[in-house]
Amino acid sequence: MNRTRLVRSAAAVAAALTVLTGCSGGDNSGASGETTTVNWWTWSPDQAIAYEQCIPAFEKANPTIKVKITNYNVSDYFTKLTSGFVSGDAPDAFMNSVTYLQSYAGQGQLLPLDDYISKDKLDLGQYAIGTEGWKYKDGKQYALPMDWATGALYYNTDVLAKAGYTAKDVAALNWTSDGGGSLWPMIKHLTVDSAGKRGDQAGFNANAVQTYGLGNIESTGDPFGQNAWGWLLPNDGINIPDQQNWATVFNYNDPKVVTSVQMVRALANDGYTPKLNQFTTANSQQLGSGKVAMVVGGTWEAATYAALKGAKIGTAPLPAGAGGKRALMTNANGNNLWAGSKHPDQTWKWVKYQESEECQTTAAKFNGSFFPSIAASMKALTDQQAAKGADFSVFNRYLTSGELVPCPVYNNGAALTNAMVPQFESYFTNKADESIFPKMQDQSRTLLAEGK
Repeated sequence: MNRTRLVRSAAAVAAALTVLTGCSGGDNSGASGETTTVNWWTWSPDQAIAYEQCIPAFEKANPTIKVKITNYNVSDYFTKLTSGFVSGDAPDAFMNSVTYLQSYAGQGQLLPLDDYISKDKLDLGQYAIGTEGWKYKDGKQYALPMDWATGALYYNTDVLAKAGYTAKDVAALNWTSDGGGSLWPMIKHLTVDSAGKRGDQAGFNANAVQTYGLGNIESTGDPFGQNAWGWLLPNDGINIPDQQNWATVFNYNDPKVVTSVQMVRALANDGYTPKLNQFTTANSQQLGSGKVAMVVGGTWEAATYAALKGAKIGTAPLPAGAGGKRALMTNANGNNLWAGSKHPDQTWKWVKYQESEECQTTAAKFNGSFFPSIAASMKALTDQQAAKGADFSVFNRYLTSGELVPCPVYNNGAALTNAMVPQFESYFTNKADESIFPKMQDQSRTLLAEGK
C-alpha cells in the first residue's frame, strides 16, 4: 500500500532468486567494547532522514552499536537488495513491502522475530495496525510494522466553493458500482471547460477542459489498482482477490469489478478526469493550480498537500459505499531482519527501538513523511500538525474507526504485477476491451498457484 509503487524489473529479480539459506547465528561483537555497525536500508529518502533523528538516542543507550542508514531509489532498491542476498552482503535490516514477504520468507532470507519478541516481552498490541500482514504461512512474525497508509480525498476548497460545495458535502460522498451515489455527479459538476460550461450542463466540451472534477485514477502500478481506483472497491463490498490471505484467484471478471473499471475509464474518456499519463506534473501541483478539483491520494502525501502555497486544500475520507460503509485497504511496510546478518542481536536492538513509540513519534513528527503504526505516535503527529494549522483528524479517525482493513497478501506478487499492469494500461488507453478480464482472471489463477 506504499503506497510506494514498486518497479517491475526489480520485482522480477526477487521472484527469480533461488532459495538461499542465510547464516543467522549470533556473534560476540561489542562484548569487549568492540563497535558493531548495523546497516539499515530504505527506499524512502524522507523516511531515511526521519529515522536518522532516532540514531543519537539509540547510540547513547547502546554505545557499542552504530547505525548506518542508506537510501536507494525505489527503481534500484529491490535489485540491490536481492543481489545482496546472493552475494552475502545484504543489509542487516531493511524496510520492505509486504509484496515481497512470500518470496523472501520462502527463500529463507528473513529472520523470524518471534523469539526476540517473546524474550523481550514486546507488546504487539501497541501497533494499531499492520502486525498481522507480516505473518507468513508458517505463522511466524517476520517484521514489525513501520507505518500505515491508505487513500484519502484531497480537494481545492476554492474550486469546490465556486461550484457550491462545502466540506460537509465532500465528507458525505458515497458511490456504488452501478453508478449510483453522490460521487459521480459531483465529479461532473466540478469539471469545467474553457467556456465555463460544467460537465453536467448542455454544451460541455470534453475536448477543452479547464478544470477536471477529479485527478486521474487510472493508475496501473499494481495488480488491483490499490493506488487509484482499487481503493474505492472494498467500500462497496468488492474484493478482487478471492480471499484475504494467499488468494487462489483474482476475480477480474466479477461483474462488479468490470463495471467499476468501466466507469473509471469512462470518466477519462468523457473528459471528467485526465487521461492516463496526460499530466507530467504531480497531483499536488494540479490540485494547487486548479487544474483538478479533487484527487484521490495517499495518506503519505498529507504533509505535501498541507504545505501547498497559494491554495487551501481540504481533506476528506474516501467516498463510502452503499449504506455509508467503508472498508479502506491499508498496508504497512515492515522492518525485516536479514537471516544472513552476522550480528542479529545488535540489529534487533536497533529495530526494536526504531519501532518503539519514542522513535516512531520522533521520526514521524520530523517531516510528516509517514503515518506511524503506533496509535500514540499517530496521535502525537496529529496534534503537531493541528498546531501548524493542518487538519489530520480524518486520518486519526481512520485509525480508530475500525474501517481500515489489511491489503491482501498473496503469492508471486512480482509476476502478477508484471503480467497484469500492461493489460490494465492497454484497457485504460482504449487499446483493449472487456474481453481481457476473463483472460486475466485465468492467468492470475495460474500465477498464484506457481508462486506457492
